[in-house]
Amino acid sequence: MPRVLALILIALLAHASHAVDRETVKLWPEGAPGGLPNLSEATRKLRDSYGKNVDRITDVTDPEITLYRPEKRNGTCIIVAPGGGFMFLSYAHEGIQVCDWLNSLGITALLLKYRTPTRDDANPFEKPTADALRAIGIARHHATEWQIDPKRVGLLGFSAGGNLLGHAACDRGPRSYRIRPDLDDDRGPDFGVMIYGGGFLDKNDDRKFREGFTIPADAPPMFFAVAHDDKSNPVEATRLYLEYKKLGLPAELHVFALGGHGFGMRQTGNPISAWPQRCAEWMSSMGFLKNN
Repeated sequence: MPRVLALILIALLAHASHAVDRETVKLWPEGAPGGLPNLSEATRKLRDSYGKNVDRITDVTDPEITLYRPEKRNGTCIIVAPGGGFMFLSYAHEGIQVCDWLNSLGITALLLKYRTPTRDDANPFEKPTADALRAIGIARHHATEWQIDPKRVGLLGFSAGGNLLGHAACDRGPRSYRIRPDLDDDRGPDFGVMIYGGGFLDKNDDRKFREGFTIPADAPPMFFAVAHDDKSNPVEATRLYLEYKKLGLPAELHVFALGGHGFGMRQTGNPISAWPQRCAEWMSSMGFLKNN
């Protein structure tokens, strides 16, 4: 067995051994609204081209969150959205390992298992974004029980998870995730961490956002990290940051020389592996690591 695959398997087995200690909450107990699209042959072939991997989860029709509690809570909560091109979820290095790191900072983490595949939808981000927003509402609803500050609920997304983060943070259309009508839980995240997210720019002109997407004046604080050699995603992150700068909104951008795409929490030997430290410093400077 290749060494990398063996390490992933060991991590997943270790996680499974503690799974009984983790609380899992279904996002839509009565069933998620809207069915998944029929999987096209093109999407099936693309998904299968990545090969089978114990790190990946797909065919999620009943989305849920898994609660990771730190030993010492500081009150901040972050929902973690793995990537996977809206075909699968990279559940280990963009999910489980991220939650463990957040716990080490005193942050309560919620690992989001959002609906996938949705790649064949006209807007593949819509159902995953609705799942993320529902998770945020649930976190605020359980704020007292889970010992979190309902005004410090963030969203961290990788790749496709970064795309849903952008829509959860910036779109201001009708919401469908309110938990109780008497609660102020129909807001998006209070802050975001976008790691190699993309899909926001016009395909024919990367100097502007695609139709239907804008950065509103009340967009939440955002941390961006991406590698320079990650195709178009450095341009995506830079455009988002420049719009934040123009609007006078809090943001921090890191473009590392090497790292490619999909590094997650892996230690690559390149400076990109320091993104969690840079992100922790940013969260500290923003007051998200202070105890309640």
